Amino acid sequence: MRKQILSLLVENTAGVTSHISGLFSRRGYNIDSFSAGVTADPRFTRITIVSTGDEQVLEQIKKQLEKLEDVLDIKILEPNASVTRELILVKIRAKDTERQAVMNATEIFRGRIVDVTNDSMVIELTGHQEKLEAFLNLLQGYEILELARTGITGLTRGSADVTYLD
Repeated sequence: MRKQILSLLVENTAGVTSHISGLFSRRGYNIDSFSAGVTADPRFTRITIVSTGDEQVLEQIKKQLEKLEDVLDIKILEPNASVTRELILVKIRAKDTERQAVMNATEIFRGRIVDVTNDSMVIELTGHQEKLEAFLNLLQGYEILELARTGITGLTRGSADVTYLD
């Protein structure tokens, strides 16, 4: 089993995410992460999907996605040829005496404290999944009240494989 990150350029139309997620559902494929957002051109949306499976399943996912009418381009984001990131927001219970340690750890991981109340803190952190997991492991001594993750998003490096659409 291996993880594969796909970057899809799709038409920005109603139901496109439903078509894509439906394809996964019908075939019994799992989606580990799904993120989508409009591109610089509002006619198009970039969708990043992370899925896990054996070689045959991952190849089949790509072939099935290529058949969808709304899908204009598919790229596999290979680790050495792409830039990928994920964002987390984590709310922890933190007393006055614990805040400085949390702030120090957050700074080391290049995160930001985005909210502080009498009994909690919200931390924003962006990076590779391994970095985010390491930070969350560091917070094990604190009570995590809430956690939100965006899922992976990414682009290939360089300009050689940019898809131009008219």
